[in-house]
Amino acid sequence: MELTTILLLLTIVSVFAFDFTNGFHDAADMVATAIASRAMKSSVAIAIVALFTFLGPLTVGLAVADTIGTFVEINGASMMHAQALVIAALFAAITYNLITWRFGLPSSSSNSLAGGLVGAGLFVVGSEKINWGMEALHQGHLEGMMKVVVGLFASPFLGFIIGFLIMKLIFFIFKRFTMKIRPLFVVSQYFSVAWLGFSHGANDAQKGMAIIGMMLLASGDTQHFFIPLWVIILCTSAITLGTMFGGWSIIKTLGFELYRIRLIHSVADQLGAALVNTLATSIGAPTSTTQVVTATLLGNGAAEKPSHVAWGRAGQIVLGWFVNVPVSMMFGALYSYIIIQILGVVS
Repeated sequence: MELTTILLLLTIVSVFAFDFTNGFHDAADMVATAIASRAMKSSVAIAIVALFTFLGPLTVGLAVADTIGTFVEINGASMMHAQALVIAALFAAITYNLITWRFGLPSSSSNSLAGGLVGAGLFVVGSEKINWGMEALHQGHLEGMMKVVVGLFASPFLGFIIGFLIMKLIFFIFKRFTMKIRPLFVVSQYFSVAWLGFSHGANDAQKGMAIIGMMLLASGDTQHFFIPLWVIILCTSAITLGTMFGGWSIIKTLGFELYRIRLIHSVADQLGAALVNTLATSIGAPTSTTQVVTATLLGNGAAEKPSHVAWGRAGQIVLGWFVNVPVSMMFGALYSYIIIQILGVVS
């Protein structure tokens, strides 16, 4: 078997692992509040999220995959260097995912992958091969790295604002109700969890697709960036399997350590986060479901009573977001160096 084929197979297996860890992380984010509010059993919440995570990528376009897969130009690089770049970015993302899972911290698989791509890209092909998107920004539209940055860094702030507003709106609408409204929110919980799972799959599964699409291009199997159907099914299955297992230490962090979660917070959080993910996917901007869910939940808490939020713990999580990209860039560059040296010896 040729080395190029071996590397392609290695990438496919690694993408499966990456999407599995992505689903593993994000399942916790999506069901943590539902479990903490005691609105539904954990097994039911996981099953709903898994089902709709699987359906999401099969029913939307591939705009997010196009954004991730094309902002680093690999056409001009040698086959060995292009393959090393893709594999290094993927290994960087998986490494950061595993480190944060070990400490029970919500992390962004999307930020890890973007950081890994930039770090590997800078090392392998140089900054001139990265579409930073600054020229397009001056012309009033988003593309390349700027679309990635806006999607990943603006979405948490938007999530906080939307979470705050949704919570205020719920209080305004239901403050005069004298009848019991818990049954209404219990039913709403099933719809909000389903929508959040759908929006998660529709956005996050496309990142693994982008990596395989890049590797097919780097290996000479395609002449331009393209996502075959089998790649869509593979990545969708991987992220769904990861979602089914869930990350229970992260559930503890989000569901029980920020503030006392009640049913009203859970529904508001899921609706707000799903809305942000859906809006971002529609313009091809990648989001981090972890960041969006957490920021929306903080917005919910701040809308009710800011003093109830454990801002110290929230600060640790947010600090992890800012550390995410530079650490992933470092891993991307390091893995690029190692892989190029290994390939140089093997070939």
